[in-house]
Amino acid sequence: MSDRFHDNAPEIVRAVVVDPDIDVHMRAGGEHTPARRYEESRLEEAVGLAMALDLEIAGTLSVRVRKLNPATLFGEGKVLEIKALCEEAEASLCVVNGALTPIQQRNLEKKLEVKVIDRTGLILEIFGRRARTGEGKLQVELARLEYERSRLVRTWTHLERQRATGTTGGPGETQIELDRRMIADKIKQLKAELEEVRRTRGLHRSQRRKVPYPIVALVGYTNAGKSTLFNNLTKSEVFAKDLLFATLDTTLRSLKLPNGRSAILSDTVGFISDLPHELVAAFRATLEEVEQADLILHVRDVSNPEAEAQKQDVEQVMAQILPDLDRSRMVEVWNKIDLLDDETKDILYARATTDRANNKPLLVSAVTGEGVMALLNQVALLVDAEGEELDIILEPHQGNVIAFLYQHGRVLDRHEDEDGRVHLHVRLSDQAYGRYEKMIGRG
Repeated sequence: MSDRFHDNAPEIVRAVVVDPDIDVHMRAGGEHTPARRYEESRLEEAVGLAMALDLEIAGTLSVRVRKLNPATLFGEGKVLEIKALCEEAEASLCVVNGALTPIQQRNLEKKLEVKVIDRTGLILEIFGRRARTGEGKLQVELARLEYERSRLVRTWTHLERQRATGTTGGPGETQIELDRRMIADKIKQLKAELEEVRRTRGLHRSQRRKVPYPIVALVGYTNAGKSTLFNNLTKSEVFAKDLLFATLDTTLRSLKLPNGRSAILSDTVGFISDLPHELVAAFRATLEEVEQADLILHVRDVSNPEAEAQKQDVEQVMAQILPDLDRSRMVEVWNKIDLLDDETKDILYARATTDRANNKPLLVSAVTGEGVMALLNQVALLVDAEGEELDIILEPHQGNVIAFLYQHGRVLDRHEDEDGRVHLHVRLSDQAYGRYEKMIGRG
């Protein structure tokens, strides 16, 4: 937002968070479908988003919306109720946990006499503050400009001014037309830069695929504990905090598996319900790593009452962004079991044991380490399931080749004959087999 608020301001911003509890969603063509009710958990998530921007939450309110008001979203009585809350809380900002049209946002600011930001704007602000890599910053800036382009009517108050062009001094572009053109030019430039970044990253990915290491990707709802699990598995120190969108940029680290093999572990951005459409492209770029993964671990916070709904949100976004993704490569990791009582934990263990899925869920605590070794063993087993089984005979002096096969393949059987030759029955991925052929001079 062009009047982006308080990034550099030292003062604490007091805000009220308003969650519109909407009975129905209106789809194109007027079709009505039942909406998911978030109730307290939805309001708590909105508060968490606001706190991620270091806002001081001065008040919260869940507002039942039976009929959408095109001018202000809420009815007149509810607007007065929100205004009274803002005044009582001495708030200078109202966060609306839903999508507002530019006109609704402008009208609410006039009636409430405070700054108003909707869910999309809030998430964009968080992404803008957290992005660290060059690509991440480009993606967020592009999303922000796409968002602002439709809100110039709110941003500018001097739209009646005309800028004369040419030598005659006659009517020229209005300020809003000029601003729109400048934003369109900037968007075009950003898209070109991002295309170059994607091309470079594609080359890097191709180079990684030549290394016979399987890729394991972590996905999940924001704050499900992915980064904490990532740190536990890889012994890294990636920023992890009990905060929505604590990390945004994809991180890659080497992962040592119990069978001696190595893998590459990828930590991705967290998902969220009602993902702003402006950020879908940013998620798509991030999730390209997921599409290339040999194994996908869907990390879920099973201590959250909304765990099932969050699972649906993740699957919905992934279906939208990666429609051709092979779901058979996905395993659920039920995290934060340390926050459960013994009875609930026993029930979940029983559910996981009787689950009919090919890849049964695994229960872990990324904080205490409970279940992590079982997870690593399962990861090793699943990534080893890929590839072809081969019978290989090696001379005693080919110890380097034998070591390679143990590190990059799965040795299923081994015996030595009277002459000291080593007979191996091994499973190798296509990449590992290519490296093996080069080592023995066939490549």
